[in-house]
Amino acid sequence: MSADRVAPRTERAFVTPEGVDLRLNIGDAGQRAGAFLLDAAIIVAVLVAFTLVVLFTGVGAVSAAGTAGAEMMAVIWLVVFFLLRNFYFTAFELSAAAATPGKRIMGLRVAARDGGRLKAESVFARNAMRELEVFLPMSVLFTRASEGGVDGWIYLLTFVWAAIFVFFPLFNRDRLRVGDLVGGTWVVRTPRRKLTRDMADESAGRMTTYAFTPPQVDAYGAKELHVLESVLRQGDRTSQRTVAERIMVKIGWTRAPYETDRDFLTAYYAALRGRLEQKLLMGVRRRDKHDV
Repeated sequence: MSADRVAPRTERAFVTPEGVDLRLNIGDAGQRAGAFLLDAAIIVAVLVAFTLVVLFTGVGAVSAAGTAGAEMMAVIWLVVFFLLRNFYFTAFELSAAAATPGKRIMGLRVAARDGGRLKAESVFARNAMRELEVFLPMSVLFTRASEGGVDGWIYLLTFVWAAIFVFFPLFNRDRLRVGDLVGGTWVVRTPRRKLTRDMADESAGRMTTYAFTPPQVDAYGAKELHVLESVLRQGDRTSQRTVAERIMVKIGWTRAPYETDRDFLTAYYAALRGRLEQKLLMGVRRRDKHDV
C-alpha cells in the first residue's frame, strides 16, 4: 500500500469555509505517539544542552554558593523545563504549518474540527491539557522520588492516572486526546506531496492570460493556498466550481465567456503562491485570509 493511501475508516468530512469537503484522514494512534516521542526527544535534547551550558558556565558560582546555589540552579532548570514543554507545542502549532517538528516528520498537523480557522485559544487549550495528562503525574513521581523514595501506591496512582489519558484516544472513533475534545481540534494526516510538474507548468502558463491586481491576490493566505491546491489535485468539477465562484465574488472578478473554473483556479493559485513567496522573502507570513 502506498504512503498516500489510507484505510477508509480514517477518512472524515472536513468542510472548509469555502464549502469544500476535502475528506481528510485522521492520524492514527501510532503516528501520534511517534510524533510525541520525537518532540519529547527534541525537548530532552534542548534541556541536556541547557544543563551542560549551565554546568560549564555556572559551576564556579554554584560551588561558591554551596547548597543555596545548587537549589537556585535547580529552580532555574525547572522553570526552563516548564516553559519549554508548554510553549514548544503551542508555538509550533500556532505557526502556518500547525504542527510541531515531530508531527511534520510523521506527516500530521492540527486542524479545527469545525472546518474553520485553527484559533489560538484552541491551541492553548489542547496543550494546557497535556500538562494534566502527562507532565503532572511525572512531576509528582519525580518530586516524591527526590524526597527519599516513592510508596507503592504512588506508583500505582501515577500509572492509572497516566494510563487513562494515554489510552483515551484508543476508545474514541477520531483518536482524540482529552486536549482535542477541550480545544475542538483533531490531528489529521498531511502527506508530503509537491505539485506535479504538469500542474506547476499549467499554473505558470495560465498566468500569462490573467492579470490579478495585488489587492486581489492579497485576499487570501497560506491556508487558502493549501485548500486550493487540494481542490486542484482532486479534480472534482463541483468543488472547483464552488471555490472558483467564491474567489471571484471575494476579489471582484468578472468571468469571461471562455474561462473555465480550472483555468481560473490554476492561474489564481500561481499568483497567490508567488505573492506569498515574495512576502516570505521580506519576512511577512500571512497564515490565512483573517491574518491582516
